[in-house]
Amino acid sequence: MADLSIDFAGIKAPNPFWLASAPPTNTGYQIMKAYDAGWGGAVWKTLGMPTINVSSRYGATNYRDTRMAGFNNIELISDRPLEDNLREMREVTKRFPNHATIASLMVDTRDQWIDIIKQVEDAGAKGIELNFGCPHGMCERGMGSAVGQDPVALKTIVEWVMDAANIPVITKLSPNISHITDPGVAAVEANTDAISLINTVKSIVGIDLDSYAPYPVVDGKGSNGGYCGPAVKPIALHMLKDLKQHPAIKDIPISGIGGIENWRDVVEYILLGATSVQVCTAVMHYGFGIVREMESGLLKFMKDKGYNTIYDFAGKALPNVLEWKDLNLKYDVKASINKDKCIGCDLCYIACDDGAHQAIELPQDGTRIPAIIEENCVGCNLCSLVCPVENCITMVRKDNGTEHVTWDELTVAEKIPNTWNDDRAGGKGHYVPEPSEAFKTIRKDKSGERAKS
Repeated sequence: MADLSIDFAGIKAPNPFWLASAPPTNTGYQIMKAYDAGWGGAVWKTLGMPTINVSSRYGATNYRDTRMAGFNNIELISDRPLEDNLREMREVTKRFPNHATIASLMVDTRDQWIDIIKQVEDAGAKGIELNFGCPHGMCERGMGSAVGQDPVALKTIVEWVMDAANIPVITKLSPNISHITDPGVAAVEANTDAISLINTVKSIVGIDLDSYAPYPVVDGKGSNGGYCGPAVKPIALHMLKDLKQHPAIKDIPISGIGGIENWRDVVEYILLGATSVQVCTAVMHYGFGIVREMESGLLKFMKDKGYNTIYDFAGKALPNVLEWKDLNLKYDVKASINKDKCIGCDLCYIACDDGAHQAIELPQDGTRIPAIIEENCVGCNLCSLVCPVENCITMVRKDNGTEHVTWDELTVAEKIPNTWNDDRAGGKGHYVPEPSEAFKTIRKDKSGERAKS
């Protein structure tokens, strides 16, 4: 069986599955319950000067039948006295000495950093995570994302911490910045042991249509919060990639965070270079037990691929992530519809005709199985994405694989379109219906009658 144990910047854990600093790590009770369920580590809910939280703290974006596709919170750091947290941390680290119990910290002055670092070290923390990501409340006080958005301030504080700490330090970055590599480089220059990302995305998830206040509503008002859950995973993967491809950052261990809830999510993060992952929203939604599926799925993936440890495939996808200008313009795919699987819903036709390239036609014989117009198909994938039947519409490669031309190569060779009506334009000659033809395809209204033009 594959070995899931990790050594993350000197922090050892039985597996890469960690809980992120959040409500599920608010107490020692929760963390010990998580460890018993199979989690390998936990980042304690951020400690600092105790705060006061509001009532009504969470909001969500639901998509059709999916609850909490995106999750928003306006909760701050721990509002419990520091000693209560430290007492429980001592008990957790004593009972689970081989797990990665990490203290998330957020304070203001250098003296406060030195003081609290000493206290969590004495409580048995195996590492420290610096919370430079919180995008609400704490940033108004000059902490959290206010630091994460200022590489100079971040570097200064990381240097303070590195001078004071005797255990590994993880710098947690904010996604609320144009170039994630700027704070990443600053953290590396300050000699951080590792990086974690992303923290939550500054957001408003919706407006209550009675009070006209943003969710979650607090006495008729609201505020921006931090967005997380499945909806932010693409943002997190992109930022992870940016860091792991940067020459100054690529060798620093990174803990991946954002929208992770199953084994495939875990594998994708590792393929882009993360060597531990942190989970919050999925646990708040489904409970600690989700780690069992993560573990079994990861082990099966590793067995099927012949990997013994996660380090065998960590970063394996990075060479395949290029800038757009380096992609092969000669690669050509077309959609193909499996008539035996098609249920005749015609979603592909609607999507293509209204939202893409008019490359699907409906039959004229009274059946409902659409057909691909290959000369119109640009291989955009839209039809395969909207199709509700798995593998009913697939993308089939049509070029022979012998040609490879990129935009960058064409630019160097001075062969790119450079006039408004250049014959070298990619869409030159591509069939497009005349505007007046739109009235010939107006769909039937609710009565079943074809709408009149």
